[in-house]
Order: sequence, then structure tokens, then C-alpha cells
Amino acid sequence: MTAPATAGTPSLLEAEETAPSELPRRHRFVGPALTILVVDVVAVLVFGALSGFAFLKVQSLRDIALDGSEYVLLSIGVALLLGAGELDISLGANVILSSVVGGEVMGAVKNPGLGIVLGTIACILTGAAGGLFNASVVIFLRVNSFITTLASLGIMTGIAYVITGGYNVSTVPFSLQTNFGIARLFGVIPYPALIATVAAFVAGYFLYRTRFGLHTLALGSSREAAIRAGVKVRKKLVQLFVVAGICAGICGVIDLARYTTTNLSGHQTDALAAIAGAVIGGTNLFGGRVSIGGAVFGSLLAVILQDGLVVVGLPPFYQLIAVGVVLITAVSLRNFASTDESSQGLYRRLRTRLL
Repeated sequence: MTAPATAGTPSLLEAEETAPSELPRRHRFVGPALTILVVDVVAVLVFGALSGFAFLKVQSLRDIALDGSEYVLLSIGVALLLGAGELDISLGANVILSSVVGGEVMGAVKNPGLGIVLGTIACILTGAAGGLFNASVVIFLRVNSFITTLASLGIMTGIAYVITGGYNVSTVPFSLQTNFGIARLFGVIPYPALIATVAAFVAGYFLYRTRFGLHTLALGSSREAAIRAGVKVRKKLVQLFVVAGICAGICGVIDLARYTTTNLSGHQTDALAAIAGAVIGGTNLFGGRVSIGGAVFGSLLAVILQDGLVVVGLPPFYQLIAVGVVLITAVSLRNFASTDESSQGLYRRLRTRLL
């Protein structure tokens, strides 16, 4: 809840109305999301034409949705953190640790159904604990989020290796894969993709329709103005880091469900891919602006490039080059657009004062 207004301390609503530069109104930022969606569609069509339309088959589109489910979830968590001016580059390590803990729990329970339930809970709780650890270091030790999550990346990866002895956990029940990992709703929509879609809508609702979103953007726009307006910064940061951790925990479950084993050597670049997807989609790297739809479509762009390059016969590591080029191009174009908007705004203010 927002603290009541006192003399000299405006309420959050008043601050939003009287100081829009510090506490901006919530926007959906539909423009960036639609732009990236168009880019995604064009990329699919181009790869479809280059592959003799093999890339346009239903199965290929399902593969994109399935492969993109984890990236979408991580991009949502990253986008919310970026909106508040924070960062988490340990999400890939959190995915690994969550899947390891969940896989161990599943293998330790004799009843497969009960093991899946308990293992899923363990994955999510482990992910949330990783987010809580990051938030605690940022808040109480006052270490910036980049250094904090850089350190926790190593810590979580190390813990995962200590637990497993360096070997992947392969005691995951196959029923998790058959009933969820490769299963489809009505035989069409992969369940992991459905979960990612639901998560995107839920995140969009809370970001654009509730005080949670208003406070998140306020933190990223101006931390001092948010504090003066009564935003509980520590509580909000804990919520955001834990949400990002939960997204990583869910990705851990999806990883186990798809492959029935952990992937200790994977996910090393997941956090960077998630950040790239969010930024390409219109989220401001320095806070104050978030596009959930843009994060979804931006993260899918990386998957489309990866799968498309494989289909046309190029090695998948070219995808790293392609995503890097797209990221630099998207951010540079946005910076030029922001400069133009700022110049126009300054011109309008000067003309108003002079006239």
C-alpha cells in the first residue's frame, strides 16, 4: 500500500500527476511489441522461402513455440526487473540449480506422480530462493544487482555441480515428458508454450493494471521520487527478484519435462538471451519502461533465428551473431528515436514559453 500523503510528501498518484518526468504513467508500449512481431513474421516467411516452405509447416511453428517457452518466461522476469532499474544475469544458473534440485526430489520419491508434484514444487521454491538471495544482497549489503547476480551465477552453478558431482540427473519420471513436456493442448498447443503465454498475460495485467506495475516503473524512472511518494522500495525489489526466480524455477520444470534429465552444461547464455529479448522488444535497459509483449516477441526472435538457420543448413552458432547484430541495431535505432523525441519535446517547451 502507498503511504498516506503528508505535508511536503506527495502521494504516488499526486506525484504521477505533478511530476510525470519522475513517475511516468503506465503505458502498454504496443508499438515496440507490434514492430518486433512484424519482424518475427518476416523472419519466419524469409526462412520459409529459403527452406522450400519447410519452415512454415505446423510442426516447425510448434517447435518455435516449444523452444521459445523458456526464453519467454525468462524475458518476462528480466523485463520486470529492468523496469525497476535492476538486472539479473544469474537466471541461467538458477534454471540449472532448480532443475537439479527438482530432479533429485523426483528421483528420491518412489511414486512417480507424487515425485513429479514434489519435484515441481522444489524447482519453483529453489528458483524463488535464488531470487530472494539476490534481493537480500542488493538490499542489505548494498551491492548493485549486476555484481550481485554475477556472483550468484557462479554460486548457483557451483552448488548444482556439488549436488550432482558433475553428472546430469537422469532419474526424472518419463510420465512428466509424455504428459507435459511433449504433450499438447487439443493436440495443437504445447503445454510449456501455454504456460509461457499465461505468464505473459498475468505479468501484463499486473504491470499495466495494478499498483505493482506503477511502483515498478516508478523505481526505474526515479528511485528518489518513488521513495518520496511512499513506495516501499525494499519490498518491491524482493518481489521483483523473487518473481524472476520463480520464472527460472518454472523453466527448470520445463527443462526436466522436455528432456527427462538436467542440462548442467546448458543455459549459460540464457540470461543474456532474455535480456536481449526484453531490450529488443522495447524495455528500457536503464528502467522506467517495460513492454511485456515486446519481451515475448523479442525472445521468440532469437528462437526463430536459431531454428531458421538450422533449417536452411547453417550452423546454429550463427544465431549468436545474428542476435547480437539485431540487438545493437534495435537499441541504436531506439536511441536515435529517443533523441528525436527529446529534441521535439524541448522545442515544444521553448515555443510555449516564448509564445
